[in-house]
Amino acid sequence: MQEVNLIATTTFGLEAIAAHELRLLGFPKQSVENGRIMFRAAPEAIGLTNLWLRTAERVRLCMGEFTAATFDELFEQTKALPWSDWLPENACFPVDGKSIKSKLYSVPDCQAIVKKAVVENMKKRYGRQWFPEDGPQYRIEVALLNDRVTLTIDTSGAGLHKRGYRTLISDAPLKETLAAAMLYLARWYPDIALWDPFCGSGTIPIEAAMMGRGIAPGLHRQFAFQEWPGLSQSVFDEQREAARAAVCTDPPDHIVGTDVDPDILRVARRNAQAAGVADDIHFQALPLAEIQTKQRYGKLVCNPPYGERLGTDAQVKSLYKDMGSVFRRFETWSFYVLTAHEGFENLVGRRASKRRKLYNGNIKVDYYQYFGPRPPKPARTTKTSQ
Repeated sequence: MQEVNLIATTTFGLEAIAAHELRLLGFPKQSVENGRIMFRAAPEAIGLTNLWLRTAERVRLCMGEFTAATFDELFEQTKALPWSDWLPENACFPVDGKSIKSKLYSVPDCQAIVKKAVVENMKKRYGRQWFPEDGPQYRIEVALLNDRVTLTIDTSGAGLHKRGYRTLISDAPLKETLAAAMLYLARWYPDIALWDPFCGSGTIPIEAAMMGRGIAPGLHRQFAFQEWPGLSQSVFDEQREAARAAVCTDPPDHIVGTDVDPDILRVARRNAQAAGVADDIHFQALPLAEIQTKQRYGKLVCNPPYGERLGTDAQVKSLYKDMGSVFRRFETWSFYVLTAHEGFENLVGRRASKRRKLYNGNIKVDYYQYFGPRPPKPARTTKTSQ
């Protein structure tokens, strides 16, 4: 099969990170827009990207893009696309939709027209008037933005943030994709000490341990494309086996997750066990004000309560003042804090070195980055002559 057009979708603000991941996977030619990275690759890339992308939400097969201002234009141009090259005779193909600033603003109507157009395309290929839709699923999305139509098929199934290890979660869970992005932005590496003092169900420490061990985020889950007869499943089996072989046996140096709630820490330990990194993380019930370390340098990365879902505003303000004390006590560490609280810098008593706007679900947040001093380089040893 020839190369195909693919789209990796992301949460707003994470496009550059996902694009970097794609380059590392061998896909340098990209077009980056809000919430998506478009790239062209061989069909085998569908398996590779679903398996390895840590910060993307989904991988979509792009069937076509065009401009449509009327329902007739939408119908005819959709029907002309090569649907039957991908959809078998028994394919189940529900249609999702969204429309922003477009003349075709009725999403249900757009969905119905796309469905009808795909059926007409398949009638011509298969020579029948009715399709049972009792086979593998090909979830289609029609997305309209300023009258520009993008038609895609979801290859992922469940969102890529669902790694498969987090069956038990806290009240305000952080998506695994966002946790991984926070670690990328913090420039954390396995030889650097890491501490999350609000670890909850363990997402940040677990994502760090998986990154440190080189565990592919999709290693232990299934994807929609695995049921598609048009793709070589043996190739994906080889990709998964290569990912298993790539797992590093050496654990990261020092990953700690603490929280005041011992019950949620039991959940965190079970999640870490399911992810295969239980031995790589030290979980402990400990209030923020009591944390201390012998590690001279490290990175504190966290998603503390900010009053939107957990904690009252008074509790949050008190917590952030305590965080300021921790900053002063861990004077050689770097700090990375995700919060929606606009008074964060005033409460901790220090302006961030850098600030980045992100989204945690539907909540607009800021990622405050405080850069500590660089650790000294190890002294070079000089060989002496015998």
